[in-house]
Amino acid sequence: MDNIDSNISSSEELVGIDEVQKFLNRSRASVYRYTNTDLRNLNPSFNPRKLNPEFRTDQKDPLRFHPNEVARFAKDILRIKEVTVEVFNSPSSAVQNTLLQILEELKSIRSLMEKG
Repeated sequence: MDNIDSNISSSEELVGIDEVQKFLNRSRASVYRYTNTDLRNLNPSFNPRKLNPEFRTDQKDPLRFHPNEVARFAKDILRIKEVTVEVFNSPSSAVQNTLLQILEELKSIRSLMEKG
């Protein structure tokens, strides 16, 4: 029986083509050939023989994959015995930084109000 090890920091994190390419140790072109896409249908039905991307709302949206789907494809289709899929938190975005600044400001205001 194949042994597959998925180390996933967050089940909500999706990965792009570059990450899938590294996980599977395949060329970018190979990853695109494996992927379940159709020019006429933005979100084709699940295909167990293909690598199925997550739902997209626009043809221009990048292909994103759930780490469990990448692991399933590697194990079941490519017959890779051991695959480790690690998803790390992405760097802070401008929105996250702004929210953290707002939180710090609110804490400061609360501290001042509690003193007075």
